[in-house]
Amino acid sequence: MEHDFWQARWESEQLGFHLPFVHPILKRNLASFELDADARIFLPLCGKTMDIGWLLAQGYRVIGAELSEIAVAQLFESLINDQGMAEPVIDEWVGGQRWQAGGLTIFQGDIFQLTAQDLGPIDLVYDRAALVALPPAMRPIYAEQILALTLAAPQLLITFEYDAAEKDGPPFPVLPEEVAAHYAGRYELTERSRKDVLQSSLNFREAGVSRFVEVAWSLSPKHAP
Repeated sequence: MEHDFWQARWESEQLGFHLPFVHPILKRNLASFELDADARIFLPLCGKTMDIGWLLAQGYRVIGAELSEIAVAQLFESLINDQGMAEPVIDEWVGGQRWQAGGLTIFQGDIFQLTAQDLGPIDLVYDRAALVALPPAMRPIYAEQILALTLAAPQLLITFEYDAAEKDGPPFPVLPEEVAAHYAGRYELTERSRKDVLQSSLNFREAGVSRFVEVAWSLSPKHAP
């Protein structure tokens, strides 16, 4: 993973990828997965997304993986202030630090060093900004890691489509054929929604991108893991 790039983004607060609200796609689509009340939801490359606090408030348990210690510290600080969460217990794992409080566990460090045993059983993967954050050469490796970590648990996946010649990522464009290449062997793929969000994406609009389409996918296992 491009550790230095992402560490620099957090240190310089270049956080255009961080939304100051709970993602509408999550709110619209979560019920369709029919999760149990105490289901365990995995957010790879989670940053300090506000989606985590919302999921915890719904009663779910959340497990995240995030490279940046800055992001993890800010996430817990916000949850302590907004939800009265206890101070996290921090211990070591092979890839970094594990932060735990209440129903939340964050593995801070290298996601590619995580194992299924570290993670425990997962009922849903919510990939809101992970696949699209990685350059093309890394995405097949990442997809295989997610399958191995979660035993092909169902996924809610968000991707973007735009002309890569108009702007460099991240987020990078991930077209339907690539989603299929990574996941169609293990999942039934359903496109839930697509919307051009260029008007609310300042960096892409200023770069002259002509369209910036956000796509929501539901990935349902073909066979029970």
